[in-house]
Amino acid sequence: MTESNPLRRKGDTQVLASVSNAARLLKEFGRGDHEIGVTELSRRLGIGKSTTHRLLHTLTHERLLEQDPETGAYRLGLAMHELGASARAHHDLHQAASPVLDQLRNITRETVQVAVLDGREVVYVERRESPQTLRLFGRVGLRNYAHCTSTGKAMLAFLPEDELELLLTDWKPPRRTQYTITDITVLRRELMKVRSQGWAENINESEVGIASVAAPVRNVFGQVVASVSVAGPIQRLDGASLKRFARPVVEASAAISKRMGWREGSNTTGRSS
Repeated sequence: MTESNPLRRKGDTQVLASVSNAARLLKEFGRGDHEIGVTELSRRLGIGKSTTHRLLHTLTHERLLEQDPETGAYRLGLAMHELGASARAHHDLHQAASPVLDQLRNITRETVQVAVLDGREVVYVERRESPQTLRLFGRVGLRNYAHCTSTGKAMLAFLPEDELELLLTDWKPPRRTQYTITDITVLRRELMKVRSQGWAENINESEVGIASVAAPVRNVFGQVVASVSVAGPIQRLDGASLKRFARPVVEASAAISKRMGWREGSNTTGRSS
């Protein structure tokens, strides 16, 4: 295969050659070398120096690499360290949450989930299905709007004020159902209530017939980095029954937070990520 071929076959999957080469190049910095030059990278990868230079220039532009102005060699950039920290955080969250989610699902017999905040959306990163016949359908990796989910409101409520302002200013929250909060003033009041009581609820706001309750999860620094929820059909989670699940959800979020290194009563920043 020549370098000019933009695609290559690998089994039944088409692999973009330039992206593959960029990935191979980055992996070379995981072999113990702090800095590597263009010539050495070209030799290791088996590609021309001009191609290697273009890859390095692009990766440097994206802050994945940085160049030493004195030696001309390259090293991992700030963005790679940020990605590594994010990967470690998600791994820590998975390790901390798994046994707690199993217990919470057994206690409530409803679907339990862990979500993280991504801008104005939540991404569900852990999930345990309800053992009951009538249950929710979803999957890990699913996204939803933060303002109409209990997981989202549980995280938005604990954002630093300046970060929350960036998200809410000049924003018109989309309507998912007739019960969705679309007025920013009303949403602010709802988030103040969540922050005061320590947990959030969603009744028909993201989907008619679905209700949930969620509480925030903190890391070792006290930052709210995720939220845990119990969700189910409105027939089973309505009114008093929904609020009855608030306590085990809050206890589960505290247990996960403790496994993440947070200690109740320690200083908290309130930050979320």
